[in-house]
Amino acid sequence: MSRLLVDADAIRALAGILTETGLTEIEIAEKDSRIRVVRAAAPAAVPVQTIPVATTSEAPVAAAATVPADISRHPGIVNSPMVGIAYLSPDPSSPPFITSGQAVMAGQTLMLIEAMKTFNQIKAPKSGTVKQIFVESGDPVEFSQPLVIIE
Repeated sequence: MSRLLVDADAIRALAGILTETGLTEIEIAEKDSRIRVVRAAAPAAVPVQTIPVATTSEAPVAAAATVPADISRHPGIVNSPMVGIAYLSPDPSSPPFITSGQAVMAGQTLMLIEAMKTFNQIKAPKSGTVKQIFVESGDPVEFSQPLVIIE
């Protein structure tokens, strides 16, 4: 029966690297041993949308009604299912999968997220109209970060 040897110094060193670099996980492998250190990701910053103030008293009320105070609670929000890099088109010379104001069908590809050298399709969970896109092509995204609003 083999006995597992844990190198506490190696784990501390890897944890220090995570803290210094802002990474959420790191893994090293050597022959038959492997050490993987994972820490919880910091909550993703939510982009803030500014609304110009109108001179009439009716316009600000209408604008405030269309922009939810907390977009994470919006019923049409599509959040990132993983950490990676967002791409809005299949390649740099192609048009984007979606644009603001475009109608989309349930299951339609909205964008790609590259994670671990794999391109993962992010599909529309429902049919509707793309109201807002929160990322640009090449942006890093975190788990649960808002990507798109579909209404």
